[in-house]
Amino acid sequence: MNAAAHYFASGMESEASAIARGLRRDPDLLDRLIEQYQHRLLRYLVYLSGNRELAEDLFQETWIRVLERGGQYDGKHEFSTWLFAVARNLTIDYLRKKNPVSLDGLMEDEDHAPLEPADTRPSAWELVAQHQQAERIGVALVSIPLEYRETVVLRFQEGLALEEIATVTGARLGTVKSRLYRGLNMLMARLKGAQA
Repeated sequence: MNAAAHYFASGMESEASAIARGLRRDPDLLDRLIEQYQHRLLRYLVYLSGNRELAEDLFQETWIRVLERGGQYDGKHEFSTWLFAVARNLTIDYLRKKNPVSLDGLMEDEDHAPLEPADTRPSAWELVAQHQQAERIGVALVSIPLEYRETVVLRFQEGLALEEIATVTGARLGTVKSRLYRGLNMLMARLKGAQA
């Protein structure tokens, strides 16, 4: 490892370690983390839950859980990975209480149309593309099953690595790769179908 890579890696480790230590001792740190991650987390929850109001409730609950269980964050992974895992677990818990089916079971049900997020405002990811293309991508994205949509969103909107997605979702790396491949194929098929 060259000196720059070592410095960068140690900088990442020290930032994660500082967050892990700070969550236990620094109340202002939570405010800074909320400011830094609020848009990404809310967008993820909207896509995951399919409902803006529910996503906002889960967003608040996620930060309460981070405050309560901040001591469990060990700094070994990126903070965003741990944060998305907390949010995902809260969403699964909510969906289980509401409907006694697992999230994976809900995702495998292709007979029902996937939930469409109430908020369709473009993210920074979508702003790069032309407005019309962004709308087509958004419509096509919400039309693919949730397990594939979640993986595509985490990879391309949130920029998580495949290993981080596996950590967030609790799925094996091979499953994540398969979901990403299938999700992209479904997305491309829907985009091609929309052009016809």
